[in-house]
This record gives sequence, structure tokens and C-alpha cells, in this order.
Amino acid sequence: MRINAPPYRILLIFIAVSFVTSLYSTAQTRDEMVREDRKKIMKEGFWIYNDLPKAFAKAKQSGKPLLVVLRCIPCHECVKLDDELVDQDPVIRPLLNKFVCVRQVSTNGLDLKLFQYDTDQSFAVFILNADGTVYGRFGTRSHRTDWLGDVSLEGLAEALKGGLELHQNYPKNRNQLAGKRGGKPEFASPEKYPSLADKFTDQLNYTGDVAKSCIHCHQIGDAQRAYYWNSGKRIPERVLFPFPHPKTLGLILDPQQRATVTSVLPESIAAKSGLQSGDRIHLIDGQNPLSIADVQWVLHQTPAIGGKLPLSIKRGNQVINLELNLPPAWRQGGDLSWRATAWAYRRMVTGGMRLTPVKPQKRQQLNLGKKQMALLVEHLGQYNAHAAAKRAGLRKGDILIAYDGNTALTTESDLFAHSLQHHKPGDKVRIVAIRGGEKREFTIPIQP
Repeated sequence: MRINAPPYRILLIFIAVSFVTSLYSTAQTRDEMVREDRKKIMKEGFWIYNDLPKAFAKAKQSGKPLLVVLRCIPCHECVKLDDELVDQDPVIRPLLNKFVCVRQVSTNGLDLKLFQYDTDQSFAVFILNADGTVYGRFGTRSHRTDWLGDVSLEGLAEALKGGLELHQNYPKNRNQLAGKRGGKPEFASPEKYPSLADKFTDQLNYTGDVAKSCIHCHQIGDAQRAYYWNSGKRIPERVLFPFPHPKTLGLILDPQQRATVTSVLPESIAAKSGLQSGDRIHLIDGQNPLSIADVQWVLHQTPAIGGKLPLSIKRGNQVINLELNLPPAWRQGGDLSWRATAWAYRRMVTGGMRLTPVKPQKRQQLNLGKKQMALLVEHLGQYNAHAAAKRAGLRKGDILIAYDGNTALTTESDLFAHSLQHHKPGDKVRIVAIRGGEKREFTIPIQP
């Protein structure tokens, strides 16, 4: 890479194309930032701003494919961006000229039958035909603050090139691409979910507080899970563990290439299925992946009960057919705690506690084995529903060694999955914790 900056940061620079660094001054309010963003992007005119109907019409008229970037309205936490880095990039800029480029800053009114993606991301990229056929997706992460191993500018360029190749062969390849679109969602657009219906409309409110009128990506996932939970239904495993990262299978993909294997973890699902370093995934379940996000899409569509997932890989000059053998509950190897939704889960099933694994040295001091639950109360909510654990008598620094009679929940994610799959609002669970070397028992409610 010609620029001395981490790949994830370079990608953020590209995705938000044409922002100015002054836009992110902490002196500006969020609302001012949104209006400044809109004014600048519309003045420059390269990106269509928050107008998908216009973009689809232009793509149909021009014959170009669409590049739709779903990017949250700017926030104070965003990395500062530099226009010059984007404008001078010798690879990305010529590729952009071959697309109708859309910057979508909100999900209000978004067609959820077409735009299906991991909503805990800060951005998602779709490469599309004007008729709504999905050529590919780009953008992923395995942790709230970790992008480095998942995305890069080079990887985005490869995905764009791959999308252009698929577009050139369209509609001959229409049948192969059919699997890149999902089924019918619970609701057609975000604001129709019950938990969002009274708060948002299908449009941004530029005459009022525009920032507060925006439905952010993570709110879709929150609303989807709340739809099941508040209806007394079990949250489907596919919804609870969405878009499994390839790392869940022990598969490490190169963020700079198209679905190319960097390494395979020993004894993992990927290793047992025959994948090797250097393999390039040509087809997965019949789909041509342009990026890690495309691999995640296929995994997301795969039943939670497991089964055999066909692969066609290129290994050197050979094309080899393999199968990913996914065991039951294979999705649960993923981590839930990094997701924005985790804060809702903490309210729902831990009474507002944030839990982290106890360090090995402390485990030894307490005579706790490696497989014994030992979760430190790192943070304790102080208000409203997030203070349920506090009201029950728990304190910051307590160490949980049993939850609901289970002593094998070794991560916060394990605890979330257990409770969300076995309980419903109104239930109560018993907790055993160590404080000052002594065991204590508490009871907390499972909450809406």
C-alpha cells in the first residue's frame, strides 16, 4: 500500500468519500455535521446523496452497475478523513467512474428485502445491477474496534473489479447470482418494526433535528431481535448469531484479496474440511464471492443445524471441490459481546452487568479450572433497567461462577446465548458470585 496508514483506516477514508476533516471538529453539533455533509456531497455531485430511486433510474439509463455505500451519519467518534487521499488514489478512482455511486446515510425507508447485511457494521457496500440483482457485498468486522484483519483498500478494489466482471457477463449469469439475494424479512423497511414505528418515519427530517430522525444500522438488528423477544418468542439462532465471520470456522481470509485463504486454524472446521493456506474460494454454495462479506452472506443463509456446504476452490492450477462440514450449533462459536446489541443483551439477561473473563493468575488464586465459569463484573449499570443487578446486590468486582445453574459459561457471549435461548421476559435466574473469597447468591430478573 502506498499510504502509510492501517488498511481499515484507509477504507474508512474511501467509504466516506469527499468529507472534509473540519467536518469532524468536536465544536460542531451532530446535527450541524449532518447538514454540512449533505451540502458538500451534493455540491460536488459525484455521489448521489441518499436518493436510491434516483440512483437506480440513472443506472438503468446508463447501463452502469450501482455502488451503494450504507454509511452512518457522521459522529464525533469517526476517524478524521482526508479528501486528498481519495482523490489521488490511482486504483479506486478510475473504478468508481464505472459505477453509479450512491452514498446512503440513513436506513429510513430502506428496502430490507434487497439490502440485507450485518447491521452491526458502521458501513456496508453493495454492488448491484439496476434490476436489483446483487453482484456482491463488501465490508465486515469481527469486533467493534477491529477492522485491520477484515478489510482494506486493496480488497475493495478487488471486489469492485469482480463486480464489473459479473456485470459484463450479465444476464447470462443471472441464475448463479440469484442466491445473493435473501428471502422476505419480518418487515419491509426498518421503521415498520414495532420498536421503531412510533419513533421514526421513512424519511430524514431536515426541517428539525435531522440526526435524531435517522435510523442507524444497528437499530435494525436491535429491532429485529426485540420483535421476537418482546413477543415471547425464542430469538432464532440465525438472528442471534447473524453473518458468522469465517474465523468462526477457523478460516482466516486475506482482506486484500477476493476470498483467499491466509491461514487455517488447526483442528478447526475449515481444517477438517480440507482447506489450506493459499486456496482461493471460487464458489461457495454455488456463489462467486467477491469478498469476506460475500462468504459471510452464504454462511448467514446456511441453516443453524449445520450440514454440508459445497466449495469449489482454486489451488495453484487446480480446481478442487470440497465441502464445509458444519456441525450442529456451529454458529455459536461466534462472539456476540462486540456487537452494539450487546448493551441491550446486558439489560435483558445480566441486569446491566458487563462481564469479562477472569485472568489466569486470578483463576489459580481462586482454584477455578479452565472450563469453570469465572466472569468478572467489570461494569455495573446504575440506572433504570440497567441497574437490576445493582438492586439485586451485585457489585463491580464480583466474580460470577454460576448462572442459572450453569458453570460452563466461560464468556459473556456464552451467557447471552444460554439465557436468550432458554428464558423469556419475566423469568428470574440465580447467580452465584465470589466476593472477598466468599460465595454469595443473587437473583436477577430477565427483562424486556
